Amino acid sequence: MLNEKIAKMLNEQITRELFSAYLYLDFANYYEDEALAGFAHWYEVQAQEERDHALLMRRYLIDSGVRVVFEAVERPKGEYKDFAQPLNEGLAHERFVTAHICAVYEQALALKDYKTVQFLDWFVKEQGEEEKTAEDLIRKMSLFGGDAKGLYLLNQELAARVYVPAVIPAQ
Repeated sequence: MLNEKIAKMLNEQITRELFSAYLYLDFANYYEDEALAGFAHWYEVQAQEERDHALLMRRYLIDSGVRVVFEAVERPKGEYKDFAQPLNEGLAHERFVTAHICAVYEQALALKDYKTVQFLDWFVKEQGEEEKTAEDLIRKMSLFGGDAKGLYLLNQELAARVYVPAVIPAQ
């Protein structure tokens, strides 16, 4: 049976992951309203990934004999002043999520719960990739987003993103 504190932290992380999906769908709504369907698509895919993360954690808890309890998911604020704001908020949010995953990781290490540590290794790596991707997107927007043609091309690039379901390698 999984340690009670770890189980609670992972249950809370499921809610954060589901909020992440809501947040990214909110970004997608904003970009759709602004006629940037490529940006919207990119965040729709991002939302799917976040939902996958929640489902992976749910499965881990279930497989560990823990009852999963869903909490209410907060509503995103939905107000953005410019095209760059959702990108910057996305990076800040990824850093927030990383900090919480690392807190679970640290607790699992302290409790010598190596099974959970091994499970979380994938998420730690994934969060590093998420933050790098968010930083790169902000950099591209800074470089090209101020020019209509550049924004158009960036929008086209983001429209090409393909959803790949998250899978944790067999342990």
